[in-house]
Amino acid sequence: MPENFGLMKMDERMNPMRRAAFTFQQIDHIALSVADLKKSVAWYQDVLGLERRYEEVWGECPAMLCAGSTCIALFAAKPDGPVSNVSAEAGASFRHLAFRATYADFLEAERALQQRGMQVEFQDHGIAHSIYFADPDGHRLEITTYDLPTEQKPFLA
Repeated sequence: MPENFGLMKMDERMNPMRRAAFTFQQIDHIALSVADLKKSVAWYQDVLGLERRYEEVWGECPAMLCAGSTCIALFAAKPDGPVSNVSAEAGASFRHLAFRATYADFLEAERALQQRGMQVEFQDHGIAHSIYFADPDGHRLEITTYDLPTEQKPFLA
């Protein structure tokens, strides 16, 4: 095997003209393991207003919950270990799942989550504002908006 197998020079990786062998349309879904599938489905529907889809095809699991074309697939965690040996071996982790919203909906979401007594962390990312919170299993969720009021967009001045 050549020494540089699978590696490219930095200038090749950074070249915007370099094309992948395939393309994506969009991210379809993220899969999460949850302790209580029914409780989590209810939470994602009630708190985030996600729509349950494909239940007539897949049954109870996975539970596909969507907002537009962004979906979460919820799987019941196995009590005897990780859902996938591949994930455990690779040391995979989940950082957070982000939903994009308009500025008005962002403010409404922050208010609604706080009214539910949920702990919400605000962060100003310069070009976007985000709030972070957790689902019943402790998965970190984010609602972000790039739709900031003009006075909060100094980078456009």
